[in-house]
Amino acid sequence: MTESAPLPEGREPRRRMSYGEGREALLNAAVRVVARGGLRKLTYRAVAQEAGATHGLVVHHFGSRDALIEEALAHAIRTSLNTSALEPETGEVADFSVGLSEMVTADPDIQAFQYELLLESRRRPELLPQVRALYDGYFNATERELSRILPRDAGHPLTRLVFAALDGLVLHQLVFGEPEVTDAAVEELRRLLRLLQAPEPTGRETGSQTDG
Repeated sequence: MTESAPLPEGREPRRRMSYGEGREALLNAAVRVVARGGLRKLTYRAVAQEAGATHGLVVHHFGSRDALIEEALAHAIRTSLNTSALEPETGEVADFSVGLSEMVTADPDIQAFQYELLLESRRRPELLPQVRALYDGYFNATERELSRILPRDAGHPLTRLVFAALDGLVLHQLVFGEPEVTDAAVEELRRLLRLLQAPEPTGRETGSQTDG
């Protein structure tokens, strides 16, 4: 009987998951695999190894690789929406996207996973409907909160502009670090939203200024 090779110093042995343990651990493992190696590295075996589960458990929960991809993407977006303060539902500018930089710092893999899927959808058009439908969650949350903040409902162009700014900040922090730059930029975005909160001048006010 041969002895197993010692683990590297400081590394704990991976606990094997039982058959009844949750799919969420498998989804988190799938996110990490894709974030670190791209979609081409996503296999049942890689997810099972990352989660400390059996190959059969992954197959049992998801059935196909496409189902695993779709559910992992939905899981990633749900998690990001819950932690991003994108829709605090207060209608207060000061609460908008609070903690964005901390979200990226705390779990960069779940953000990197989404960008990997977005880029992969350019090469694999069959992924695009899933990516588009699931990303609509971000757009809708942004639009609802902007409509609470602003004196009139936010339209699609403004929603896309604001979300694109936030999305770009997340991507830049993933690549360059610098969470303080993210914080400063988000505060500048809030300043612009405060300017949009100002009521539009009425025709009488506009005429008075012109007359003067």
